[in-house]
Amino acid sequence: MMAAMIERALNSASAPLRNGAFIAVVGPSGAGKDTIIDYARAALGDQPGYHFVRRVVTRPSSADAEDHDTLSEEQFLAAKQAGAFCHSWEAHGLHYGLPRSVDDEIERGAVAIANVSRGVLPALRQAYSNLLVVHITASLDVLAQRLASRGRENADEIRRRLIRAAPNACDPVDAVMIDNSGDVSNAGDEFIAVLRKSAAFAAISEQI
Repeated sequence: MMAAMIERALNSASAPLRNGAFIAVVGPSGAGKDTIIDYARAALGDQPGYHFVRRVVTRPSSADAEDHDTLSEEQFLAAKQAGAFCHSWEAHGLHYGLPRSVDDEIERGAVAIANVSRGVLPALRQAYSNLLVVHITASLDVLAQRLASRGRENADEIRRRLIRAAPNACDPVDAVMIDNSGDVSNAGDEFIAVLRKSAAFAAISEQI
């Protein structure tokens, strides 16, 4: 691990992190990505080696959404300019950022778990040798019901989100697919099994 940290310090532009692992959770709105992540956090959060990333978003927190840190757009852009984020992206008119501390956790050998946009996956692949994409999905009927129950969007906005949820060329072909159409515990337990396997793999890769 120390050798990898020295190499990255000397040549950060070309040396991906080889310790730990990054679990990139993707999927359409309404699939329950945050719900599944919260389920796994409740089961694994007190165990060493798992880092559930708290994102920074230019949106106020609410009871029916992900618990995150909030910045205004001006504050977010200033923080980005100052190097506060290891990765950031824009989606649906909002800015999202992953704190720089994520890289520190992975250097220490942790498995970092974060809900991300598919558009940031190329940057993540360059940054982390041990990257696994987990695609949380659900049937279109379930997605429509969940989006409507949130009450955040009108019918046209929900229709556009469902169109974006259809399979497309941007979907990662190597992703682990988890269907969250049914009981949360089914998909949640499947996700936890993936995280445990990733932790075991990361522990072995550190010794190579």
